[in-house]
Amino acid sequence: MAILINGELGEISVDNNVVASIAGAVASKCYGVVGMVSKSKKDGVIRLLKMENMSRGISVRVEDSGIVIDMHIAVEYGVNIHAICDSIIHNVRYKLEHNTGLKVTKVNVAVESVRVKE
Repeated sequence: MAILINGELGEISVDNNVVASIAGAVASKCYGVVGMVSKSKKDGVIRLLKMENMSRGISVRVEDSGIVIDMHIAVEYGVNIHAICDSIIHNVRYKLEHNTGLKVTKVNVAVESVRVKE
C-alpha cells in the first residue's frame, strides 16, 4: 500500500515500507532503544530485529487526517521508559513530517521487551 500526495506538479506515491524504514531508523537512534521487535502471531515469541529488517516491527496506516505509526520496541534495562517513548514519538513525528511532508497524526509505541544492551 502506498501513501499518495497530490502536488502542483503531479502525484507522489510513498510506499508504507519507506515510511516504516525512516521511522525505524529514527527510533533506533534514540537513547535507550535496543531495537525493533517482531512478535510471532503463531506462538507469541518476541524477536529482536536486525537493522535490515527493522521495518517489520513497524506498521503504517493511513487515516483521514494523516498517517498513524505503530512501533514495537525493546528498551535498555534501567532507563526511563516514559522518557524514551516521548523521545521516539517526538523525533519520529518531526523527522517524517520534515523529510516527507506527510502529516503524522499519531505515533504509538509499544515496549515489548526490556533487555541488557549488548
